[in-house]
Amino acid sequence: MQVFMILENYSFESKVILGIFFAILLYMMIHFLVKMIEMAYVLKYRKPFYTHLYFTLKKLNKNQKSFLENHFVFYKKLTRKQKKHFEHRVASFINDKDFIGRDGVVVTDKMKVLISATGIMLTFGFRDFYIGLISKIVIYPTRFFSKINNEYHKGEFNPKLKALVLSWEDFKLGYEDSHDNVNLGIHEFAHAIHLNSIKERDVSSTIFSDLFQELTDLLSQKESLRLKLLDSEYFRAYGYTNQFEFFAVIVENFIETPDEFRSQFPEVYYKVKQMLNFNFLGY
Repeated sequence: MQVFMILENYSFESKVILGIFFAILLYMMIHFLVKMIEMAYVLKYRKPFYTHLYFTLKKLNKNQKSFLENHFVFYKKLTRKQKKHFEHRVASFINDKDFIGRDGVVVTDKMKVLISATGIMLTFGFRDFYIGLISKIVIYPTRFFSKINNEYHKGEFNPKLKALVLSWEDFKLGYEDSHDNVNLGIHEFAHAIHLNSIKERDVSSTIFSDLFQELTDLLSQKESLRLKLLDSEYFRAYGYTNQFEFFAVIVENFIETPDEFRSQFPEVYYKVKQMLNFNFLGY
């Protein structure tokens, strides 16, 4: 009652300003409370409080959707609701990135959809799926000369230029055999996600970074596991070049042969599963 009596002494403009002030204060308090609740949830369950929350869902056109239905196995395994979320993310990703053709490549919808779908597949358990370190995707017809080390590459991720660069020929080869654990698109997107998680501080990046450190610690502390990895030849030798190549290679295996991965190296498998928050059919 006293509050209303005090407010009666203020002008209309002052009341508006006070109203705005208290609204902002209330918003900040609610925001802080939600953050605290999510932090507790993340610490307990090692995943975001939510991943998919949209006011409207973007859609792919009929032709774009057919590329997913005919060429993308992961999409076909999703539930009806998950497919709608996946399509929304692919459409949003396409709109967010510049696709650039080199050496005569004419960028098509098929290229945009399948390349974007690869990135969306790997971040489908993330809340933020845009991979902010990528602003453009450069597509060559085949292997290209890279100024990074003056050699020919099938693909690369350049964080300074915010560019993911791919040979379309080799990208397609990655999906022709879905069980050989070699997939250029998955490999290069894994690099981008890894580096992006170091730069960003959103909840998914934080979980990813923390669990990657746990995986690194696990491998450094358990010599028997490390030797088993080396002796098994399940992972490509290239994966032992450095920690970034190791992650990119094990993600290829994780996506293409999850059952074998889980059977041979369950500890490593479940760390990767948590890092990607990959709770989908078949994983």
